[in-house]
Amino acid sequence: MKIAGISFDHMHMGDLLRMVHAHPEAEICALYDPDRAKMQAAVAAFDVPEERVFTDLDAALGTAPDLAILCSSTASHAEMAERIAPTGTNLFVEKPFAATAADARRMIAAMAAGGGRMAINWPLRWVESHVTAKEIIEAGTIGELLEVRSYGGNRGPLFHLADKVEVTPEEVERQKPESWWYKKASGGGSLLDYLGYGATLGTWYMEGAAPLEVTCVIDETPGIEVDQHSITICRYATGLSRMETRWGTFTDPWITQPQPRCGFTFIGSDGTLVSHDYADHVTLQTRARPEIHAVPVTPLPAGETNPIEYVLSRLRSGAPIEGPLDPALCLTAQRIIDTAAKSAAEKRTLPLLP
Repeated sequence: MKIAGISFDHMHMGDLLRMVHAHPEAEICALYDPDRAKMQAAVAAFDVPEERVFTDLDAALGTAPDLAILCSSTASHAEMAERIAPTGTNLFVEKPFAATAADARRMIAAMAAGGGRMAINWPLRWVESHVTAKEIIEAGTIGELLEVRSYGGNRGPLFHLADKVEVTPEEVERQKPESWWYKKASGGGSLLDYLGYGATLGTWYMEGAAPLEVTCVIDETPGIEVDQHSITICRYATGLSRMETRWGTFTDPWITQPQPRCGFTFIGSDGTLVSHDYADHVTLQTRARPEIHAVPVTPLPAGETNPIEYVLSRLRSGAPIEGPLDPALCLTAQRIIDTAAKSAAEKRTLPLLP
């Protein structure tokens, strides 16, 4: 399958192109960004011929890709989807889904009109501990799921390049004034960056249920126009769930888990379950076995161990794109995010926005 990498605003593009490069049935047919320099590392890393490198989007789409990987700034996702969709190309959107639910609906409508399929990638979907937690919940081991608590974040989005290459703190501070991550108009901030993880995987764990009300509080740092810390409380019919986002954890969770640890806690009617990011086990307690005990993770199935493998497999087979990658489920999560952002701005509890 022919894959085009569209926009290098999000540092995950390098990670995703590495998965394409390693896939035996995929090739990079085009790279696009208006700034040629942003693509150079990928061009060199994956030996992309110069004739496949574009600063014009229409020319890149003219290579007739089967799948376009979109890593533009969050605020531009809807516009970019509307430009890509008429070509019939399938679309892989790196998280977050969109800046607003209205933008998300624009993307869904555009893709439906163009005939391509769309998937939204949330990298935590490929963490074995979180998939194992889903299996345990679905098996009824902790009874009815009543609450989901998530804590997600890292030291900050400018601390890492593709493949998690580290950037010095001094360079991070130099980049902040010009980075889209720190601009409201571009969809920056920890809430939009990480609440989607808690809201999207939380909606997956809750079998698609939507909360009734949302309350959110964000930090306000002088000189920084976006939030770096948010706490969102969702009131469901079953009780309260909490989703916290943080740019500024003491360490990055994929290297050394900070305190508090990043991951999920689940409270059910008959037990509790904890799944930390990148852990090799989850911890469980049930009425039958109330002491906390470790359960080893279940490996991801062969051929679907990462998002590129999964999406290409689903495109080839025609099987549905499910779970946190499903735009319909992601739209429910986007409504939670929209309501949280409005709640924080207005400093009050709000019913879930339509």
